[in-house]
Amino acid sequence: MRYVSLDLETSGPDPLRHQTIELAAVVEDTRRTAATPLAELPAFRRALRHPEICGTAGALALNAGLLQELADQTKLAAPDICRPDEVLPQLREFLLANGFKPNKKDCVSVTLAGKNVGTYDLLFLRQLPGWGTLVKAEPAVLDPAAFYLNWHKDSRLPSMLICQARAGDAEPHVAHQALADALEVVRLLRPFYEHPVYKAMNNEQ
Repeated sequence: MRYVSLDLETSGPDPLRHQTIELAAVVEDTRRTAATPLAELPAFRRALRHPEICGTAGALALNAGLLQELADQTKLAAPDICRPDEVLPQLREFLLANGFKPNKKDCVSVTLAGKNVGTYDLLFLRQLPGWGTLVKAEPAVLDPAAFYLNWHKDSRLPSMLICQARAGDAEPHVAHQALADALEVVRLLRPFYEHPVYKAMNNEQ
């Protein structure tokens, strides 16, 4: 199976008021690249430069380094910085270059993976020009929380930090950097590619 681990950084939690300020995507093919070091996976990262950014204090403080990057006048022509209307055309080209095919309407459809990608990131992606026509998500998404859920003790799906702790990490940590967090989702999902339950299911088919 091939999927795209995607992560966003935003200026706040409201997709109708706040903005996507960073987008990263990593292509993983569970049949071919599962043994590939994370740093060698095909990766796409863009910081999004807006004429004006509206945000909450907490989100802006969390992304202070990213905002400094966007404000740096020496990086106006940097290849990993673009306008919001440019990011999805560039993402589409990245996906095409990595084996994804457009449908009859010339839209690239992908299976997305990410922490809360279905309930948070997709709401912001829908605000970007070209979503649904250039790139779109398959109806089902992959969230590592479902793989690290303790069905007997949890009252809600586990956070990224809890997923990391249950994966055996001594010091769970969320980078709050889009590319690093997209790669982290791949790392958390990889142990389940060869889960015995799935082996048994495959043997029955």
